[in-house]
Amino acid sequence: MKVFIILVFSAVLVLSSEYYAKVNPYEVRDISANVSGQVTFIDEGMLGRILSDKAYLKIDSILDHQELHYISDKLEFLRQTVKINQEVLRNLQGSTQRKRDNYKRVASLKIKSQIEKDKEYHDMISSENMLLTTDKAIQTLKVQITDLKLRAAQLNRSIFYKNLKAKGFVLYELLVRAGQVVSPSTPLAKIADTSKAKLTIYLNEEDVADAKQKVVYIDGKKTPYKVTRISTIADTKNISKYMAQIIIKAPAIFSKLVRIELKNE
Repeated sequence: MKVFIILVFSAVLVLSSEYYAKVNPYEVRDISANVSGQVTFIDEGMLGRILSDKAYLKIDSILDHQELHYISDKLEFLRQTVKINQEVLRNLQGSTQRKRDNYKRVASLKIKSQIEKDKEYHDMISSENMLLTTDKAIQTLKVQITDLKLRAAQLNRSIFYKNLKAKGFVLYELLVRAGQVVSPSTPLAKIADTSKAKLTIYLNEEDVADAKQKVVYIDGKKTPYKVTRISTIADTKNISKYMAQIIIKAPAIFSKLVRIELKNE
């Protein structure tokens, strides 16, 4: 009788829940276009391979590069114009200050007629207006420079989005062909992070509470892995089941089906 009780107790200890899951890449990203243009290059030879820092897909950016060149020239011209105007401004500041001093001196002289005093006053005001006009022109030029810098930043971003790179990711799928015209949100490719793998299982309600404490067995072999994430909201497709994920080392081959058991220690 004692032997029977021990055997039953042992059976309870090793009681486990069994699930099946496909070994998927840690992450699969859907890449969509952020800009409009014609696809000019696709590196189909990289399909299924780990990408480098070279672009695997390019969208026409010739006009973007040309406009950037013109903006660079225009910025240089505007900066030189600002420097010239700033020199003019310094000269006007000195000249205007002298005219202010002259007017103050003449205004207090009784030997000067009102006509002469008015002439000095109008000369001073004219100089001050030129000073203000020149300063305003400088500020306008600076605004133009800022606008051009913003446009250059937009073009650089557009060029970046037109040269798709994903160093370290695997090119999983290409969804367009060279010569195709795309617009924002057009699906372009799928890339996968294969540095790790992910197993997704759907737990029974009774397994949710202590799933993270259980030992994970894969194809009958004990592993050091643990359940990483558990959703406490039932899955919409697998009714009354709760999604859980286990992150494991990257295998040599993905997508194979494995048997998972969650056992007590």
